Amino acid sequence: MARTLRVRMGLLTLARDLGRRKARERSGLFVAEGIRTVEELLASSVTVTGALVSEDLERTPRGEALAAALAARGVPMTRVSDTEFASAADTESPQGVLAVAEQPTATLDTLVLPTTARLLVLDGIQDPGNAGTLLRTAAALGVTATCVLPGTVDPWNAKVVRSAVGIQFRHPTVQCTVEALGTFLTREAVTLWGTAADGTAVDKVTAPARLALAMGNEGAGISPALRDECAGMVALPMAPGVESLNVAVAAGIALFALRPQS
Repeated sequence: MARTLRVRMGLLTLARDLGRRKARERSGLFVAEGIRTVEELLASSVTVTGALVSEDLERTPRGEALAAALAARGVPMTRVSDTEFASAADTESPQGVLAVAEQPTATLDTLVLPTTARLLVLDGIQDPGNAGTLLRTAAALGVTATCVLPGTVDPWNAKVVRSAVGIQFRHPTVQCTVEALGTFLTREAVTLWGTAADGTAVDKVTAPARLALAMGNEGAGISPALRDECAGMVALPMAPGVESLNVAVAAGIALFALRPQS
């Protein structure tokens, strides 16, 4: 009984601790919460180290199926009360399941770019919902990888993972500095364009075969350091009286407009 309690409280404590960015960076682990996100996790090649479940999970057929899938995968499951689960959950209405997994180790050195490639660069994106939507949008539009610069929310933040619906499990997401990014882009002959209101309209430019598109902070835009690295700036033409768009919406339109032409 005592050992069971230690194991149960151990995973519960870990899940709570992983709510902090420093704990995620130190351990290389992250939390995926919710039925759909954990389903996506199990469908990927990411290593799952454990799962925390409460009675809420098996109150629906889909939840029962997920519990069975976790067991079939051999994932150690720790059952806790709904109250204990809520203390580790990041949502207001928990679904009774969260998994702890190892962060995929994508780096600039491991990226292999095709002859025609698109990269998305996130510079100071602070809202987790925006960051998750940006990652999912990039993947949907065939972007090779997303580069996350300092000042941007941690891509392994539980809200980001949930907002992206676990797309980071498949879409390479690289955290790097501006300097490291610049070196990589030069070596790989990738042109970097930024986005700004004073840029050239995206429908007036011809994108190079290899292009990295930078999206800046929701309020301040692209940082001066990154802007210095940009070969050009592009903008979305908008109707009079409209000053800006949500950063994820803007990225989706720009990436579509600048997609490789067959």
